[in-house]
Amino acid sequence: MSAELASSFLRLGLPYPYIVLKVVILLEIICGLLILVNKAVKNAVIPLIGIMIAALILTKLPTLNTGLLQFAFNARLDIVMIVLLFYLYKRYPN
Repeated sequence: MSAELASSFLRLGLPYPYIVLKVVILLEIICGLLILVNKAVKNAVIPLIGIMIAALILTKLPTLNTGLLQFAFNARLDIVMIVLLFYLYKRYPN
């Protein structure tokens, strides 16, 4: 685990940042592998959507006070990822 990543989690003010970091990493790996092998895709995207929304709220929303255009630029990849995950959710049946 990168020291930079761990320190950024510490700066967010999350409770138990090292545990949260490890849970997020584990969820992303497991869900990513499930999507990759095309198994339980609909169930795998749900935690990833939650992680991306939390990342957007915790890291990008504070930049909204610098202006809407700056926020949109900073959040562009998060928004694209959320849209793609919603597409996967809608595309795959149970």
